Amino acid sequence: MPMDLLIKNIKQLVQILEPGKRWVAGSEMSKLSLIENSWISIRDGHILDYGPMHLCPKVLEDEIDASGRVVMPAFCDSHTHLVYSGSREQEFVDRIKGLSYEEIAQRGGGINNSAIRLRKASEDELYEEALLRIKEIISQGTGAVEIKSGYGLDTESELKMLRVIRRLKKTTPITIRSTFLGAHAVPPEYLNNQDGYVDLIINEMLPRVTAEGLADFADVFCDRGFFTIDNTSRILEAAAQYGLRAKIHANELDFSGGIQVGVKYNSLSVDHLEYTGQEEIRSLTGSGTMPTLLPGAALFLGLIWPPARAMIEAGLPIALSSDYNPGSSPTGNMMLILSLGCICLKMLPEEVIHAATINSAYAMGVESELGSITRGKRANLIITRPVSGYSFLPYAYGSDLIERIILNGRIIENK
Repeated sequence: MPMDLLIKNIKQLVQILEPGKRWVAGSEMSKLSLIENSWISIRDGHILDYGPMHLCPKVLEDEIDASGRVVMPAFCDSHTHLVYSGSREQEFVDRIKGLSYEEIAQRGGGINNSAIRLRKASEDELYEEALLRIKEIISQGTGAVEIKSGYGLDTESELKMLRVIRRLKKTTPITIRSTFLGAHAVPPEYLNNQDGYVDLIINEMLPRVTAEGLADFADVFCDRGFFTIDNTSRILEAAAQYGLRAKIHANELDFSGGIQVGVKYNSLSVDHLEYTGQEEIRSLTGSGTMPTLLPGAALFLGLIWPPARAMIEAGLPIALSSDYNPGSSPTGNMMLILSLGCICLKMLPEEVIHAATINSAYAMGVESELGSITRGKRANLIITRPVSGYSFLPYAYGSDLIERIILNGRIIENK
């Protein structure tokens, strides 16, 4: 059978799922399907076949010997803000000195700090900065990423961000989904008029964003000190009328009701979730909304850890993502996120692999084409360095364990 590439002698071929699997939930997350001493073949950018080595086809060229290595799906990072200008390390120092995230925001830092910088930057400048970050996350094993706007906070700047994301989609090999997050924070010019800013989002931003086809989803930061449940509902109702499915920042800072409003409006995911109790878990149970945890942000801001174990024990699926952004999680390293999932959230290695592949693929709407080793899916793969097995990946936190990246069936030479 003709093929473009054969990877053989694989120590462990990990995350094999049957066609049509949308996510993995509850106790099933602790089980990981794999083939020891195996091979996988690629044709026309997609997974053609795989199996144990004694059934390996004979190929004379275009082979990779993966002896001693793990092969698995590339990560899907379903929550990032990686289009931004500059950095915010001074706020990092302020937090070390004892200031809270909210206190920094009240002093002009936080999201509005990034908005000031972004408004001054040109589209070309933003693109070049973001391109470096895209290359970085690819080298760290990410094959699909969702990128949000939300550092513009006025119509033209939000459109500028989304156009940069569209340009990245066209010029890089990574799969990208775009999210309109005009409701990331209330800008200073609307400081005492949140309703007025929401009117601007609904009446001006949404029509222009959708007229240019710039977004796949719409998001709102529904939390204490940010957008109220009522205004979140207004935005999501308007977004639905424009054909944009919801995603929600929720319960990072308090029991905000954001999870419940996200489920009510059929959000594809609700993200952060540090403050999640039994009422929130009941709301998520049986829904099509993916709970997405961002342990990098909880670590960086010194927040409480979201109750991953309680969610899994209640039968929920969980996704893990990086929240790559300049203020609360300045890394897109998903291998590190796996380690945080194990060390800080007490998730098993099998659980974090599901959470960073098939479940996070669902959280960005690409689970039918990415996120697992499945015949016919796009060949976005990681080949590790020689390791003892897949559990070594989160165990050896901070180590560079990725030897090769394959995106759309092609080896990416950027390591």
